[in-house]
Amino acid sequence: METNFHGGCLCGAVRYEAAGDCENASYCHCDDCKKATGGPYTVGVLVNLSQLRIISGRVKGYTTTADSGRKITRQFCPNCGSPLFTRAEKCPEFVFIKAGSLDEPEVIKPSCEVWTKCAVDWAYIDKTLPRYSEDS
Repeated sequence: METNFHGGCLCGAVRYEAAGDCENASYCHCDDCKKATGGPYTVGVLVNLSQLRIISGRVKGYTTTADSGRKITRQFCPNCGSPLFTRAEKCPEFVFIKAGSLDEPEVIKPSCEVWTKCAVDWAYIDKTLPRYSEDS
């Protein structure tokens, strides 16, 4: 389902809009994504690069060689460091938008997981854990 996305960084310096399919998203458990986000995985929404428009601010990029052996560039706000986009040499016409940077991340419905061989055992949501609507 084609959706218009809006999002940005934590400090508000970078704002963007994009169009894409909310189910064209995946969990990535690779070590690089874990390091780049500080979490057990990342959720990326794949959109055509031509459908992404940065409305305000500029992003900075950091390029590495991924586990696949190809170049990958992670783009973030140079002010607050919020991860925003990932560009892969494998598919230069696309960009992965970090779902956590969306104004409405709840619309995203990841359809698969990748690099599960790198997944940590505790990276799941246990429904039996206590839940708090706000900070405890």
